[in-house]
Amino acid sequence: MIVRQVHTPSGLLAILAQPSAEMQTLRQQLTLPSGKFACRRTWERRLATIPSVLPAQIACLGRFLLDSLGLWAQAACAAAIDSTVLIARGGVWHKKDREANQVPHTSIDTQAHWTKSGWHGWVYGWKLHLIVSAACNVWLPFSADLTSANVADNEQAPTLIENLPPGTHFLLADQHYYDEALFRLCASLDCILVTSHTGKNNPYPHQDDGVEVRKVLHKTRSIAIENFNEHFKAIFDMHGSVPTKGLVATRRFVLSAVFVYQLAILYCQLHNLDLRIGLKALLKAA
Repeated sequence: MIVRQVHTPSGLLAILAQPSAEMQTLRQQLTLPSGKFACRRTWERRLATIPSVLPAQIACLGRFLLDSLGLWAQAACAAAIDSTVLIARGGVWHKKDREANQVPHTSIDTQAHWTKSGWHGWVYGWKLHLIVSAACNVWLPFSADLTSANVADNEQAPTLIENLPPGTHFLLADQHYYDEALFRLCASLDCILVTSHTGKNNPYPHQDDGVEVRKVLHKTRSIAIENFNEHFKAIFDMHGSVPTKGLVATRRFVLSAVFVYQLAILYCQLHNLDLRIGLKALLKAA
C-alpha cells in the first residue's frame, strides 16, 4: 500500500520503480526536466515539511466532504472527539532508563512516550487525536493530529476544536474532555460540548435531570469514534506497531493515512460506492 510505504525517501523511490501505469505517470510528474530525480536531501527536506500542513488539509477536505455529502441535512449536526493509542515501533523505553537518559537498545523510539489506556493498559507509543462525524451514515474525519502518548486529551483538544466545521451543534466527548476552557471554546463556536464528569461531587450513578439524555449522546459518541478507530486501524494495518520512528515520520504517516481515507470517501461518493464497506480493498487496488 502506498501510504504504508512512503515514510522514507528509499520507500518512495521503491514505489517509483514499480512498473504500473499509475506509477509511470507519478514518476513523470516527479522527475526534473533533466530526466533525473531530486537528491535524497531534497526529498528529506520536503518530506519533513508535510506533517505541519496535513492537519489544515484534513480540516479543509473534511469541510468539503461534509458539504458534498450533505451530512448536516441528513442527520443531527454532531461530532465526536477522542484519541486512540498507536504502538511505537521497536522496543519500549522504561521509566528508569528514561530518567537516567539511557537508551538500552537502538530499536527504541525515544520520541514516543507512555500512556495508560482503559482497554489496553500501559502502552508505549503515540496518540492519534480525532474529531469525526457522529449519528451519520459515514464516519468522516473533520480534524486530526498526532502526538506522543503522554499528551493529555484535553490539552490537544483546542487545536482540533478550532477546526470544527461550521454548523456543528454538539461535540460529544468522554470524561477526559471535561474542562472549563473547552466548554468556553465550544460555546464561542456556537457548539455545545457534551461530556461525562465523575468525581467526589458527581459520583456514579448520576442523578441529575440530564442523565438520560447524556446516556443517549454518549452511546452515539461511542458508536461513532470507537467504530471509526477500529475501522481506520484495520484499513491501514495499525493494530500492531507503526512502521515509522520519530515524531515527524510517524505524524506524516498517520495523518497522511487520515487524508487518504478522506480521499477514498470522496472517490466512493463520486462513483456511487458504499462509503464504509470495501475501502481497504479499494486502497490496496490503487
